Amino acid sequence: MMNPTESEQPSRLSRWLARSRMVLPISFFIGGFVWDAITIGKKVALSDMAIFAAYLVLAAVLMYQLAAPSSSVRRLGERLLSWQWLQRRVSNWTVQDWPYWILQFLFGSLLSALFILYFKSSSYGLAWVVTLVLGVLLVANEFMEGEYRRLSLCWSMFGLCTILWCNFAFPFLFGSVHAAWFYLSTVLGATVTYALYQRAPHHAGRIWPVWVIAGLLMLAYRADMIPPVPLVKQAVVIAYDLEKSPEGYWMTVEKSPWWQFWRVDSDHFYLQPGQKLVCFSAVFAPQGLQTKLLHDWQNKVKGEWVSVSMPGFSLTGGRDSGYRGYTYKTNLTAGEWRVRIQTETRQTIAVNAFRVTIKDQPDAQRRTRIRY
Repeated sequence: MMNPTESEQPSRLSRWLARSRMVLPISFFIGGFVWDAITIGKKVALSDMAIFAAYLVLAAVLMYQLAAPSSSVRRLGERLLSWQWLQRRVSNWTVQDWPYWILQFLFGSLLSALFILYFKSSSYGLAWVVTLVLGVLLVANEFMEGEYRRLSLCWSMFGLCTILWCNFAFPFLFGSVHAAWFYLSTVLGATVTYALYQRAPHHAGRIWPVWVIAGLLMLAYRADMIPPVPLVKQAVVIAYDLEKSPEGYWMTVEKSPWWQFWRVDSDHFYLQPGQKLVCFSAVFAPQGLQTKLLHDWQNKVKGEWVSVSMPGFSLTGGRDSGYRGYTYKTNLTAGEWRVRIQTETRQTIAVNAFRVTIKDQPDAQRRTRIRY
């Protein structure tokens, strides 16, 4: 007589796998996103670029194989289905779709990392548009399990991820964030995707959306909607004064109101006539990258931002907490001000807006000192 426990074991395992099919994708999505935020949320390392490249290579191999009517990955799926032990336990799983699951995982991992990097680099209005698009694609990818059977979508996702990878890789290779490298890397990413498409059997799917994506990205870069990756803003502080010490930079700032519990300093400054303000910025750049940063001090006049001064300083990459520099401005007038931290080709890294009120005797008790 058969042991009831043994007869029930396969069905229990099958039910557990069925429940896991609903829970695991969400768990992997949240866990992977948190892991990416912890490991690459502050800077871009060469090892990260190598991992992303490996993801792209694996995705390229799978897509090449899936383009063939009788590819090796399909034959491997059929062999898995013929395994009776596996059939009994995952009979409700479409195991033959495993290459598409892997593609979904690879593109999801790439989009997660790219979203975090662009989110960290984006600190002004226009740049949030591209970051939002990446965020939407990241979430939508979790619901496109069945859509990856359409190779047109695979080519588009592969082309987008390859282009954005090249946008990050070129500054590492050439030590520059000049606009020319962005355009060249965008064209290269689209060309690599097109070359893979041409070599794939039967040219399954459509490739023209990749060229549309490349064109839109170049237009967005021209409109200053894409931050100059891989530069990442670490900190921007507007202060009354700045003092350098062996422990770091000490700055006197205006205390934030009690209800702004998430920040220490305020964006409202009370100056005496002729008093100066200092803009301190820390920007991460990878080892070997050199460029020049500009602090564009702007005043809002009749509803429009007008540049008043644009001092700058050289940046050398490699420091984990960011390359630190500062500029200052005297004789500020009352009203709305902002400082745009930009590269020498005028690509915006960050924007810090604040308000100035002229007062003969400001309240020193409302000020505090912070260190960076």
